[in-house]
Amino acid sequence: MSSIDRSHPGTSDTARLRRVLGLPALVFFGLVYMVPLTIFTTYGIVTELTGGRTAGAYLVTLLAMLFTATSYSFMVKRFPVAGSAYSYTHLAFGPNIGFLAGWSLLLDYLFIPMINYLLIGLFLNIAFPALPVWGIIVAAIALVTVLNVIGIHSVAKASNLIVGAQIIFIGVFAALSIKSLHGAPIDLLSPLLGDGTRPGFSHLMTGAAVLCLSFLGFDAVSTLAEETRDPQRDVPRAILLTTLGAGLLFTVLAYVSQLVLPGSHFANVDAAANEVMFKAGGQFLANFFTAAFVAGSLGSALASQAAVSRILYTMGRDQVLPRRWFGRLSPRFGTPVFATLVVSVFSLLALVIDLTTLASLISFGALVAFSAVNLAVVRTHLVDQACHRNLSGLLRYGVVPLVGMSLTLWLWTSLSALTLTIGMTWFTLGLVYLGVLTGGFRKRVKLVHFSEAG
Repeated sequence: MSSIDRSHPGTSDTARLRRVLGLPALVFFGLVYMVPLTIFTTYGIVTELTGGRTAGAYLVTLLAMLFTATSYSFMVKRFPVAGSAYSYTHLAFGPNIGFLAGWSLLLDYLFIPMINYLLIGLFLNIAFPALPVWGIIVAAIALVTVLNVIGIHSVAKASNLIVGAQIIFIGVFAALSIKSLHGAPIDLLSPLLGDGTRPGFSHLMTGAAVLCLSFLGFDAVSTLAEETRDPQRDVPRAILLTTLGAGLLFTVLAYVSQLVLPGSHFANVDAAANEVMFKAGGQFLANFFTAAFVAGSLGSALASQAAVSRILYTMGRDQVLPRRWFGRLSPRFGTPVFATLVVSVFSLLALVIDLTTLASLISFGALVAFSAVNLAVVRTHLVDQACHRNLSGLLRYGVVPLVGMSLTLWLWTSLSALTLTIGMTWFTLGLVYLGVLTGGFRKRVKLVHFSEAG
């Protein structure tokens, strides 16, 4: 999921990435990265927040993401290098602003492993009630940490098998759902109109803001620019196709789930997906779902912990963080052991944080990235390039990103007060730390080169 960009000028390794990828491979990578079953991570939460309008909330989020995805496509076409929001913000506004964007995204990266551990604990506890959630979480953190310290090459190869199992599950779920609905009275508009418990557009926007979590990863396609045969043509197309394809898949799954189990009240809102599965296909489908979902969460935990530990290592190597601790690899395993352990300790917060807050905080980080990229398009294409200051350029590089920015801000303000408080507190800490690194903002911070895919 994340790797150091060795091909970037200024790094010690001058080797170049091989350009072997085409459009189909890029789209598949994006869809795999986003994980097909991620919809069920927040299904119960968003269904409750929106009064049974999760499918409608996905359509709102998809609309916002399509504008932002278009902005990503503009940036990668202009700068076809490995990197994403962090790199684009640096290129547009300089390293200090780039650092603040990266710092905000770091909170996002730190929380992604944590949400996987929490979900593993919740769903395995349903399957095996004798096992306490806290015990499962601690065991999962320990297992993933050991695998990441000693190397996870064999586990990484299983990622496609995990996604394949999830795709098979979706097919089985759809078939059993249709079977369970056959002959029963169905209100085809209820997944869009809801059950009336949370009327109004504001509740729909609150749910849509949380669902930004589901779209984490469409931008990861941009990190493969240096491995694509024709990056300026295929990467922008792949970003848009991935966003649209994933968004429609999420919407359909939410729609079918709401038809199977109407309403917005669940015995356990955090594990509401399990109730949907039981209603659609009995204990068989519930068990199948638990196995596929936990396997996917475990794989995601492995990848995301590896990603953030390597980001911390890179920041330590470049002396943005203390090099003595973060910037060293294990002589035996060749992995950033200290950084991996720091992520593991941070992930123990999964023992005390609730899923709603955790999902919202991850969405906060995603919205930081999306806002930064939308603004970067305006700066790099209109402010810095006079040739685009015509009607066509204003529409493409002005209206599109500004609409994306407006929708992103709307989603942002729909997050809870607690989420905004924690997010802004983290941003403020980053601002203070930047002041220390730059001697009171008198010099530029060192640039950290890393990408989100690898």
